[in-house]
Amino acid sequence: MPNPPPGPIEEPAKPGKETVIAREFKVIKARLLDEARSAVGMLETALRALFESDRDAANEVVRGDDRIDREEVAIEERVFQLMALQAPVAKDFRSLAFALKVNSDIERVADHACSIAKVARKIDAENPPNWPTALVEMGQRVPMMCHALLRAMADEDADAAKLIIQGDKTIDALHKQLFEETVDLLDSGVQPNAVGLLVYRVGRELERVGDLMGNIAEDIVYLATGEIIRHQKRRERQQELPGDRL
Repeated sequence: MPNPPPGPIEEPAKPGKETVIAREFKVIKARLLDEARSAVGMLETALRALFESDRDAANEVVRGDDRIDREEVAIEERVFQLMALQAPVAKDFRSLAFALKVNSDIERVADHACSIAKVARKIDAENPPNWPTALVEMGQRVPMMCHALLRAMADEDADAAKLIIQGDKTIDALHKQLFEETVDLLDSGVQPNAVGLLVYRVGRELERVGDLMGNIAEDIVYLATGEIIRHQKRRERQQELPGDRL
């Protein structure tokens, strides 16, 4: 059986001339940043809805998820087209791999925002819980982490991305603190057990957003330098004492 014809291979760009993928990536990256800003905005609105018992704001977040889903699919389709038609190598390949991974993670941030908004709709506005200190701090730190990530992504700043990865440890520590505070809330009997479980669920959603920010930060380092640092973080976690992590 004859070998299939080779796929199209783009000629190396001449000095000072961008490749097709380099030009297209600028457009894709701008769309990713817009998508990410929307997802972070949803997260901030969901948190406001939760802490201020604003059901209208919570409903607004849930309605906005469809738009993020459509944009995720559109970006993914465009990246696959470029991969199929341009046979990317080197930095071009890293750019498209970055776009695929980050696009998926951004969509998941929006999903977590929707989950928080749905919790906000279940909380009794007339009798909200006394929000645990750790949850309030997570609700402040995670959006700040998201905005720092957006700046690092826009600038393709590997050093700033590495700082974001280090900051994820703080979110993990707060999540563990929240577990203890949630147990105290349940033991107090002031709120139904279901409310305590919902409170802890919000913390879990925020902790996952922090993880996603760390993932994207690792991808920024890969885009900018070609260095894969994902397993460094995993090795650090494995060195922690058993029982340190829930």
